[in-house]
Amino acid sequence: MMEWLRDHGWESWLVLAVVLGGLEMLGLELFLVMLAGGALVGALTAALGGPLALQLGLALVTSVALLGLVRPNIIGKLHSAPRLVTGHESLIGRRATVLKALSGQVPGRVKVAGEEWTAVPYDEDDQIDIGTVVDVVMIKGATAYVLRAHPPEA
Repeated sequence: MMEWLRDHGWESWLVLAVVLGGLEMLGLELFLVMLAGGALVGALTAALGGPLALQLGLALVTSVALLGLVRPNIIGKLHSAPRLVTGHESLIGRRATVLKALSGQVPGRVKVAGEEWTAVPYDEDDQIDIGTVVDVVMIKGATAYVLRAHPPEA
């Protein structure tokens, strides 16, 4: 048996890599596929005529490096998803146009994303006239809190 493994070292490593890759499909934890990467390095070392000790050493070092350096980054990217913003939260940060003048004492109306909203200035001392472009900074209940939009700097 050992003689066969010595004569067919790269094939043995390749079979091990394929088996580990196949088993990875059962769990999808990206653990066994990192070990399969180490087995591929072992196969390459065997194909180039490296001794068994070198094959094992490089396969082990590669597997540990993949597990410690590559896997955490991939897992982090897979588990981080963009935050889904729905409902009135999706209006925060959007531009709106004042339809009815507003102040800290008298709410007005703005049109944002095709909808009309009751609005008050975020800065209570501000008075905003009709036609002014504003940014929605917060929504409480059915009231949008807005600030005057500043033109983008060139």
